[in-house]
Amino acid sequence: MSAATAHTLGRLTGAVRRARPRASAGPRLAPGRPFRFGKALGPVLLLAVWSAGSAAGLIEPRLLSAPWTVVTTAGDLIGDGRLQGHLASSAQRVALGLLFGTLAGLLLAVAAGLSRVGEGLIDGPVQIKRALPSLALVPLLVLWFGIGESMKVVTVALAVFVPVYIHTHNGLRTIDSRYVELAETVRLKRGLFIRHVVLPGALPGFLLGMRFAVTSAWLALVVVEQVNATSGLGYMMELARTYGQTEIIIVGLVVYGLLGLLSDGLVRYAERKVLSWRRTLAS
Repeated sequence: MSAATAHTLGRLTGAVRRARPRASAGPRLAPGRPFRFGKALGPVLLLAVWSAGSAAGLIEPRLLSAPWTVVTTAGDLIGDGRLQGHLASSAQRVALGLLFGTLAGLLLAVAAGLSRVGEGLIDGPVQIKRALPSLALVPLLVLWFGIGESMKVVTVALAVFVPVYIHTHNGLRTIDSRYVELAETVRLKRGLFIRHVVLPGALPGFLLGMRFAVTSAWLALVVVEQVNATSGLGYMMELARTYGQTEIIIVGLVVYGLLGLLSDGLVRYAERKVLSWRRTLAS
């Protein structure tokens, strides 16, 4: 530790000690408690700017349809059942991709996190895959799996398993070594060790990985459905692009955004419930 760093730490420590007696009356440094509908502020502001620009004629309808036009188009698509059909196809692909990708990422992370041999065999290839965008593999996946549903599900699964693996593996490797030593001292069997030490320790990392995974799943789907698909939200948007129907493209983007927001919200809700024992700035 350099002298400058030691001096800085000393000053900070002194400041904390001086501030401790009047901590109850001092300024609040934490972000505070969340308020109701706080997360809606950004989307509402964006919608207001969009509406104002369209009403004032500042936004060309051919390039970006007005919000009320998009709402009317969404109502028409729901009325004739097209939106529900495309949404069901997309949701099925995402669900299967999430299932296979999460299982693969979790199993590989446990194997690499609990074994040096497993880490040597698994971690390197996963890091290489991490550097490769899943969408860059689409031409190869088309050759391997054809242009049917298998290719689309595998593409989504490849986009999902990397964040699950990375964050779960990191959670495993940051488990306090004292818990491992205690488990060894009491001669805990491997199954019980995984159940009582490994899984609780890796759970925060796994849930963080799931937040990235659900977003990655929708990002991969929006592109892969524009490649030789006959159903799905991506196909609906690609068809609309062919006919210059901007409002349908916007409907697809809004639905994708809402699905991503809803998926992330579900994971965060599960995170709050499962990790309710943690005291953090978000609590």
